[in-house]
Amino acid sequence: MWLQTRMFLLVAVLFGILYGVITGIGTWTGEGSALTYVILAFVFIGIQYLISPAIIGWRMKIKWVSEKEAPELHRMVAELASEAHLSKPKVGISELAIPNAFAFGRTRRDGRVCVTRGILNILSQDELKAVLGHEISHIKHRDMIIITLLSAIPLIMYWLALSMMWGGMFGRRQGGGYAALIGLGAFILYFITNLLVLYGSRIREYYADLGSVRLGNMPHHLATALYKLVYGNARFRGKEELKRVEGVKAFFLNDPSRAWREINELSQVDLDMSGTIDYDELMELRQKEIRLRTADKWMELFTTHPNMLKRIKHLSTLTV
Repeated sequence: MWLQTRMFLLVAVLFGILYGVITGIGTWTGEGSALTYVILAFVFIGIQYLISPAIIGWRMKIKWVSEKEAPELHRMVAELASEAHLSKPKVGISELAIPNAFAFGRTRRDGRVCVTRGILNILSQDELKAVLGHEISHIKHRDMIIITLLSAIPLIMYWLALSMMWGGMFGRRQGGGYAALIGLGAFILYFITNLLVLYGSRIREYYADLGSVRLGNMPHHLATALYKLVYGNARFRGKEELKRVEGVKAFFLNDPSRAWREINELSQVDLDMSGTIDYDELMELRQKEIRLRTADKWMELFTTHPNMLKRIKHLSTLTV
């Protein structure tokens, strides 16, 4: 409940900032220029929202599979969708070798759940089902539309900053010096709102983890899946496959580009070095205080996914 409340508060704060900036600039200029940027931003984001499924399908090399082609995958997706009270999403397999999973779609009825060839080779059925539960939870929570709307706000701040600073420096606005200052303020707000959108992206990952557990998956199965993904992704460091997904990695279950750094941290969890995180190890982590370097804490602020050690620690709190 607290994760959902945090997301609602974040949405309120971001749209409050947007309203305040538009009202302030509109009052100062006595014209609707700020509103024009809002309309343009939402038109731009709206077009992106409409065409993004086609772009993702192309970038991820997705093949939509029938029940005959992937019966177990369809069975798990159907069971989880029924438990979540959703229409069964479209099921696809990405031909990417890098192990991962993702979900997207414009609405709940347009939901699409995909796994890569790589993930099918490293997870057990219980672990794969926990991953699918996470992705279906993204669809249930309407994450796509929420993040799309929120991402419009930093874009508006950026356009406003450029407009006001440009007009101020070249004297095209009355009170050019004030315009430049307002533009600088808008640029600072662009930076702040961008960090808030990234924070929202991290919240939705925690929330989808919780959603997977609520759909009947054991936390240690999802924890093990995440652990295996970190090791699987780390093997692709510096390879072309990893560069291919750079622009769409926000959709993934974890951030592949950070996997190499996360391996050492996760040694605090896999105590018997078995390559899995079992129930007992997760319960032990629940009682421990995790150790993160200061650099890793700061780095997390600029990422779409939570620090993996913190994320698995959160899963330990969901264990009964």
